[in-house]
Amino acid sequence: MNARVYITLKPGLLDAQGKTVKSALDALGFKGVKDVRMGKYVELKLNGAKAATVKADVERMCKKLLANPIIETYRIELVQT
Repeated sequence: MNARVYITLKPGLLDAQGKTVKSALDALGFKGVKDVRMGKYVELKLNGAKAATVKADVERMCKKLLANPIIETYRIELVQT
């Protein structure tokens, strides 16, 4: 089973990297971009057949290492392989 984890800054926090990318897109002529939020993507290949067990393990990974729960949110997708 694979797990995809999408990590972004919590809403309301300044995303300096996103602001920089938006400015660069504006400079390149892409004027229709209203906002940019940058984040991280993590893909994990895991052993385990039970989705609930795998998801619980990935939740613990996010809370302990992959994400900073004070300033970041995360979303987990499980994919059968």
